[in-house]
Amino acid sequence: MEAIHGDLPARSASGVSIASDDARWEAILRRDCRSSGAFVYAVLTTGVYCRPGCRSRLPRRANVRFFDTHEQAERAGFRPCKRCNPNASSVQAAHAQAIARACQSIEESERPPLLKDLAEAAGLSPFHFQRLFKKAVGVTPKQYAMAQRLHKVRASLRQDRTVTDAVYGAGFASSSRFYHESALALGMKPTAYRNGAHGIPMRYGLAPSYLGWVLVAATPQGICAIELGDSPEALEAGLRDRFPRALLQDRDPGFDAWVTKVVAFLESPRLGLDLPLDIQGTAFQRRVWKALQDIPAGATASYGDVAARIGQPQAARAVAQACATNPVAVAIPCHRVRRGNGELGGYRWGLERKRALLERESDPGR
Repeated sequence: MEAIHGDLPARSASGVSIASDDARWEAILRRDCRSSGAFVYAVLTTGVYCRPGCRSRLPRRANVRFFDTHEQAERAGFRPCKRCNPNASSVQAAHAQAIARACQSIEESERPPLLKDLAEAAGLSPFHFQRLFKKAVGVTPKQYAMAQRLHKVRASLRQDRTVTDAVYGAGFASSSRFYHESALALGMKPTAYRNGAHGIPMRYGLAPSYLGWVLVAATPQGICAIELGDSPEALEAGLRDRFPRALLQDRDPGFDAWVTKVVAFLESPRLGLDLPLDIQGTAFQRRVWKALQDIPAGATASYGDVAARIGQPQAARAVAQACATNPVAVAIPCHRVRRGNGELGGYRWGLERKRALLERESDPGR
């Protein structure tokens, strides 16, 4: 399928000509919302076409085709992206562009923009703008800004920058504010996160179960890992890889009760599992994990169902990714999520274990 262009050079909302494919590709790479209206692009591997400012994953250049209008893309056999709504009405399109520009402004600003300033730039009232933003993105502008800043801190910490430099470089006005927010986002102090849990005492234990071996690990704040595997050696090696500088303690009699509780829950899932957790995740991941915990034993939901429950019905794929990064098997029951067609879908600890868990949970006698 070849790109289709009209007789006149395409122009963006700002009036800048974007006639060449190279210029259009550069606009996509920049996620340039100002180019919306000038063209749409389609991806051969997905069969979907998008606006140039779409926040979806960037495709490979070889798989991209350009069209002047969404009608041309649809005549060529492509369907509209559900995330950026490239065939939406003019009002909806204007709102989508405003939200995309706001996201870009938040990402590029040294300090989080005020809600009233974002709303004013979009030509909307603060109340209306916040409602549209949350519907489109899934979180409020404030939460989005916080997630962006925490992402910058995590990236900086991995580059061996000092915590102070990372905190202020990410736009936090004070270290105390960052430490308050990072407790939820990092699951442990940022210095420890950067250094592979350096100096953090971490108890862990192993026990056999009908699913194979179970490893449970915890910091003083709560459980940070529940893993399922075929051998204790492999599970222990995986824990050391994940937290290479933690002070691991593997023979703590006081911790045996926690391990026993997890194994008992596997045997009788309707008992419930009420243990403190110390896990890291983005704002989106935490919302997904909370929704998973609301699915009762014996029930299942699709990825789309979970996406709808957190207010982002188009985010089924992102929900699946959040399930795949779940660090605590069964405590956050990602095994209770299936594909929309009823198939099991994936499971990081193996589909046979997922099937066995669901079969046991469906037994009312357990």
